Amino acid sequence: MTTPARLTVLAGPTAVGKGTVSADIRERYPEIWLSVSATTREPRPGEVEGVHYHFVSPAEFDAMAEDGELLEWAVVHGRNRYGTPRRQVEERLAAGAPALLEIDLQGARQVRSTMPGARFVFLAPPSFEELERRLVGRGTEGPEERERRLATARVELAAEPEFDHVIVNDDVRRATDELVRVMGLPTR
Repeated sequence: MTTPARLTVLAGPTAVGKGTVSADIRERYPEIWLSVSATTREPRPGEVEGVHYHFVSPAEFDAMAEDGELLEWAVVHGRNRYGTPRRQVEERLAAGAPALLEIDLQGARQVRSTMPGARFVFLAPPSFEELERRLVGRGTEGPEERERRLATARVELAAEPEFDHVIVNDDVRRATDELVRVMGLPTR
């Protein structure tokens, strides 16, 4: 079994439920540290600064990227930037804590090049139709943004073979427990 301190990267297409699985991990597995990404997008209803994201201005994000403070970063859906603050990840791994990054495909590819020993997990939908239903059902994007995200999702789904493990998110609790097992940790 692998060491629990190994970095695990969770990625998958938009609306697949990465945030929902992460929330379930926060609730049921508090010993797993979840990275909090920085983003230039506006908060969605219910999102809390420092819990869901670090909401920063484009100028602040630029400074973080230029100063090498981000482990990875990307422009997502052609609009907003997201990135993982490097220091918090390195500190957790040095402390031997199980660490999980929930990021997009572009970010996962960057982490693979800088931290090839990480474990890469692709969260997949049961079907593309279900992915579309989830995106529409969450009601956080207008029709134009939904279409942009669905186009991105089609490309992201094709990247599944790049990952070490694939977990189908057909049930959040089951998917969470499978992810925890892949991380080499006991489930409950």
